[in-house]
Amino acid sequence: MAAAGAALVACGSEAGTGTPPPKESAASSPAATSPASTGAPSSSAPSASAGLVLRWRTTGGIAGLGGPGALPEFSLYGDGRAVVRPQGQASPTALREYRLKPDALQRLLAQARTAGLERGRTLGPQDVADAMVLEYTMGSARTRIYQPEMQKIPAVRFQKRLDPTGWASADQAAPARAYPVERIAVLAGETGSQGGPSKPWPLASLGKGEQAAGGLCTVFTGRDARTAAGLAQERPDGGWLSDGKVYSARFRPLLPDEKTCRDVAKP
Repeated sequence: MAAAGAALVACGSEAGTGTPPPKESAASSPAATSPASTGAPSSSAPSASAGLVLRWRTTGGIAGLGGPGALPEFSLYGDGRAVVRPQGQASPTALREYRLKPDALQRLLAQARTAGLERGRTLGPQDVADAMVLEYTMGSARTRIYQPEMQKIPAVRFQKRLDPTGWASADQAAPARAYPVERIAVLAGETGSQGGPSKPWPLASLGKGEQAAGGLCTVFTGRDARTAAGLAQERPDGGWLSDGKVYSARFRPLLPDEKTCRDVAKP
């Protein structure tokens, strides 16, 4: 990882200005992590549609996080629903769903704007091999922060606000629950002919999927999605025999804003 003295470099709209990052205002640095801790709804707040309004993910690092088809850590929608991948949880189907009340949602989005996430930009030294990258998406704006652990800026500090385990219960419209997997993509890759440690694949042929996100992608819905989710828990790394060929399979639940393999493949 990078040396501790790495300098902050701003690209995009801040490139070449030499201007230091904006100081965090009192409204964007509450003592608590609850969305209701501070801030007022913005007059430009998005309407209460169910579309994606805010997302963060981690990419890069020695382990190569955030590859094709990887699940983001946090996705927030205009109806207040947040879908979260719990830290340290290996199962791809063990997502959690939270629901914010409308006023708490608007306060959280106001804090995101205060942190500068409505403006797409790239921050931090980009010439460090295997650097971790914190990536936010807010509307059409994408913010990428290289070596976030080294950057003392509001956009990095704001990440703590997106930990739903710290949200006040008064801000939540419903108790947290397991995310209901209604659609799941299976990303298959051929590993060889029959004879290895494998089990018969019970659903549609893996070999007929479309090329996407680093594998042959097939989206299953309804009862088949529930079957696939069960298989993900039963044999997350096992081989599957389909049409006489053995495949590895990655199981990728689709998020509320995703419908197809093309959606899964988006960075």
